[in-house]
Amino acid sequence: MQQDTSVPRTPAAGPSAARPSARAARRAGISAFIGTTIEWFDFYIYGSAAALVLGKVYFADASPAVGTLAAFATFWIGFLARPLGGLVFGHFGDRRGRKKALVITLTMMGGATFCVGLLPGYAQIGAAAPILLVLLRLIQGIAMGGEWGGAVLIATEFAPPGRKLLYGAFAQQGSPVGNLLATLAFLGIAQLPDAAFESWGWRVPFLASAVLVAVGLFIRLRLAETPDMAAVLERKQTSRLPVKDVLSTYPLLVVLGVLAGTAGVAITYVKTTFALSWATTDLGFDKSTFLTVISLALVVQVLVQPFGAVLAARWPLRKAVLWMLLPEFVLLPLMFVLVGTGNFWLAVLGMGLATFPHAMYYAALAGILARVYPVEVRYTGMSLSYQACTALFAGTAPIVSQYLLTATGSIWSVVALGLGYVVITVAGVLPLLARTGQTAPALSPEPATAAP
Repeated sequence: MQQDTSVPRTPAAGPSAARPSARAARRAGISAFIGTTIEWFDFYIYGSAAALVLGKVYFADASPAVGTLAAFATFWIGFLARPLGGLVFGHFGDRRGRKKALVITLTMMGGATFCVGLLPGYAQIGAAAPILLVLLRLIQGIAMGGEWGGAVLIATEFAPPGRKLLYGAFAQQGSPVGNLLATLAFLGIAQLPDAAFESWGWRVPFLASAVLVAVGLFIRLRLAETPDMAAVLERKQTSRLPVKDVLSTYPLLVVLGVLAGTAGVAITYVKTTFALSWATTDLGFDKSTFLTVISLALVVQVLVQPFGAVLAARWPLRKAVLWMLLPEFVLLPLMFVLVGTGNFWLAVLGMGLATFPHAMYYAALAGILARVYPVEVRYTGMSLSYQACTALFAGTAPIVSQYLLTATGSIWSVVALGLGYVVITVAGVLPLLARTGQTAPALSPEPATAAP
């Protein structure tokens, strides 16, 4: 792959960075996987609740359609807060270390999720209920915004040489597993009578998440700082203001990173959060049946996603990316056709096939973004690109999809939206690969400054 030689380059870490043992690298990868699984479980159960019940509980005065849109809007708020979380914890992680930032993000996410499970509805406390719901979703979003970049770096900065793309997939695997656990949790609760589900049943996954968070904290507190970051801290060469260095030195890479993440983060919300509402409202699927469809599609994602990282590690990245993304132009329309039949097994087939492209690409995305920036500003840079992408595209996907369906009366407008996400991704990732090559750029022209 031809590299842009106009960008100066340095190694990702200085000479004092000792390479970790294979055991330490595996432990870091497993820790990243478990931590992100717990965080994504907390984040995704909100999406399932938004599609099924939050409109009724917190926007009771609205019509069902408006209540669902309002619930999806609170879902989006979590994504709007993610860039802020990426900046705050990116700064902290680039200045003080990855481990400390990740302990805080997991604690914040667990606390906010537990409180949602305790929050009274509109019938009990009136307008205060949706206001508090929004505040708790904001905290979730800030925590998730800081979590992703740190988890990816825990995995990739411990990775053996030449295997960062593969180890980045450890952190990415937490998303489908967390989503699957969240969906299974709601599938179990959905067996309750509607009255019990809407009054207290939906709260159980939120409250039960406290146990998972305790497990995650136990694992993270035992993890060491990454070798790359430990070397920077030892040399006292942390960036004084990482976001300034990123935006002044790499503005084009930030924008390309935003575009490059689109299909990997947005299509899954069209296929799950929006499709769950569409199928149960317009197509006659009951909650349990379509949650089962989504669960089976997530099992497919868990199984096939790691192969995206393997493909990216063995093939030229440009070729691998195109082979992963282009089949979506056939498989996503096919999915909506098959789901639209109302047949359970055809819906499973459609959802499963459409999972392959964006899931495999998502596995490689972490490693692609992790290599874009030098270690001194890596947490901030990759978090800024990824979280801005989620705010612009992923968080808006359910509400824009619902709006398009309501405005046009045709599901094909939603299909066009999903395919547009693929076009945006290709337009961003190909020039990003051409400009970053295989190594991290140097932090220039501003030198790193000593930490106080």
